[in-house]
Amino acid sequence: MWISPQSGCSLRALLTFRWPITWIGCRGLPRGPKPGPPRRTYRKEVLPAPEIPVVLVTAAEIRQYLRSRGIPFQDGHSCLRTPSPFLGPRGPEAKNWTEGSPHTLFIDKTTGHFLCTGSLAEGNWEDFQASVEGGAAGSWASEGRGSEAVDSQSVDVLRIWDRAVPLPELPDQEEIHMARTMFNLAKVSDATLKHFSVRYLRAARSLVFPWFSPGGLSLRGLKLLKAEGKGDGVCYVETTLPRPSVYHNLFGLPLINQRDVEVVLTSRELDSLALHQATGLPTLALPRGFACLPPTLLPYLEQFRRIVLWLGDDLRAWEAAKLFARKLNPKRCSLVRPGDQQPRPLEALTQGLNMQRILRSALPAGHKSIVSFRQLREEVLGELSNVEQVAGVRWGRYPDLNRLLKGHRKGELTVFTGPTGSGKTTFISEYALDLCTQGVNTLWGSFEISNVRLARIMLTQFAMGRLEERLEEYDEWADRFEDLALYFMTFHGQQNIRTVVDTMQHAVYVYDICHVIIDNLQFMMGQEQLSTDRIAAQDYIIGAFRKFATDNGCHVTLVIHPRKEDNDKELQTASIFGSAKASQEADNVLILQDKKLTTGPGKRYLQVAKNRFDGDVGVFPLEFNKSSLTFSTPAKGKARLKKVKDNEPDPPKPPSRKGGGATGKQKDKVAQTPPP
Repeated sequence: MWISPQSGCSLRALLTFRWPITWIGCRGLPRGPKPGPPRRTYRKEVLPAPEIPVVLVTAAEIRQYLRSRGIPFQDGHSCLRTPSPFLGPRGPEAKNWTEGSPHTLFIDKTTGHFLCTGSLAEGNWEDFQASVEGGAAGSWASEGRGSEAVDSQSVDVLRIWDRAVPLPELPDQEEIHMARTMFNLAKVSDATLKHFSVRYLRAARSLVFPWFSPGGLSLRGLKLLKAEGKGDGVCYVETTLPRPSVYHNLFGLPLINQRDVEVVLTSRELDSLALHQATGLPTLALPRGFACLPPTLLPYLEQFRRIVLWLGDDLRAWEAAKLFARKLNPKRCSLVRPGDQQPRPLEALTQGLNMQRILRSALPAGHKSIVSFRQLREEVLGELSNVEQVAGVRWGRYPDLNRLLKGHRKGELTVFTGPTGSGKTTFISEYALDLCTQGVNTLWGSFEISNVRLARIMLTQFAMGRLEERLEEYDEWADRFEDLALYFMTFHGQQNIRTVVDTMQHAVYVYDICHVIIDNLQFMMGQEQLSTDRIAAQDYIIGAFRKFATDNGCHVTLVIHPRKEDNDKELQTASIFGSAKASQEADNVLILQDKKLTTGPGKRYLQVAKNRFDGDVGVFPLEFNKSSLTFSTPAKGKARLKKVKDNEPDPPKPPSRKGGGATGKQKDKVAQTPPP
């Protein structure tokens, strides 16, 4: 078991040789003692507000601007390379710039974001224009150099690094053997560990991986990896300094030569060690595994003509590799497909597999077309061999939802509806939070309530209790909540669909978003001028979201208000406002049935009315906890999941039997399954 990078522990605990909080279970859910005082040395990015819209710039516009200013440039795979206005000569002398110059500025073709690899100055497209036209390079360059030290944490980072020692230099041979066994380093040589500057922190029993600046001159951060026994297996816990959202370390970057034209990307540092030892090829490890590839790292990968992505041994790693290849330019990318004979690199080294042969069998990321089943057969075999992984990420708080939908899958569209005041936003926020704590990067678009109110609801659900009654714990929970890959669009009220989709595409590129929630559809329809027919406008919006989900491999959850129905009637798929297009385009239809209007408070059920993945539909009860604003399945024996058998004619009514039988809506069409 591998737990994603966390930083909820206090540095004080590390510096006093106490291992920090152990993270067991869902990503982001804390266990253990209260951490030290909060430190806010950075501010998490938010998507721009509608009053300050995202400045969308195309590669053609960037090229045109550079030509108009007389700035020479060269086209790269994902960036344009220009002379840096922050280092070296400007004006006519800049024309002496060559491709091999170490002082180069990279401009992302998709976003316009720039990075100077010499000064580490970076900013958006408007910042670059200001530096060129207003001569503001000096201030930006100084800011870049200042970021090379890890602000107030740099002293702590250096102190931990000084206390760590190379693994072979431990005085106790038994301790060395135990450490190698815990981290599966039996076949990784001492020379490889030394080459990558890997150390061991004895008191924490953790490997320490350094984050050096690109030139290798200064230490910018650390990642600590601890192995803990859990049952028959091992649980690996990662802690990063600074926090994960600003830990942008391509592990192994200082070892890359300017003449290297091929590199292998892995999702873990240990895999990079094994791969380099077995093949001698340049290898880099992504800072957050296959959770995301920050665009700020793309300039460092521009020099490579071929990139092989070997991210792991499961389908989530395979899907992430295909997504990252789109950022890196698929024409130069190859992917190692997970399989029994192609495990992750460290396992391949342990098993004595030929890793050069595995790399030669890597598949090209880009295909013009699929012409036969021969090109699909391996994909089909992969799905048949990994049924549970194909089903997607499973919910931790809704086991009954797992039994019906089987999991949360990329590229799908889910339509969610329910009566006014039934708790749609409260339920869907916990539904999304559950997935986010398991590593599903999430983007929220709340058009009906403010982001402050939504964040308060989600933080209460995250802490499983009202924090207004225990304000002394607010900083602890807020710091943990801040580390989640959770972002909010700052739109509110009626918005144009084109603006919303452009913002979603920007978020997918920059933050590797896998799940987008739109709450709700009706609040986006006011500015649509496509037709005076409101139904036609809604159909167009639903089609746009369907296309976005498919093209970007991103799950979209769309909240739609229902038609006006009598209070004593249950909602059906036909109750969704608008035409039938919403239910036709959706892969999943969820309905929050609220019975409190007719039977008293607290009677709520979640109905899965459509499930395109495997057809299972049904209904299960929900129980609302007002103190934590959460829904949960009632205790055993109190209620049961009702799974509906679809497409079966109703059999004749069976004779009644003593002791009861199916009655009402449960007659034969409803199969009751035992509680979990």
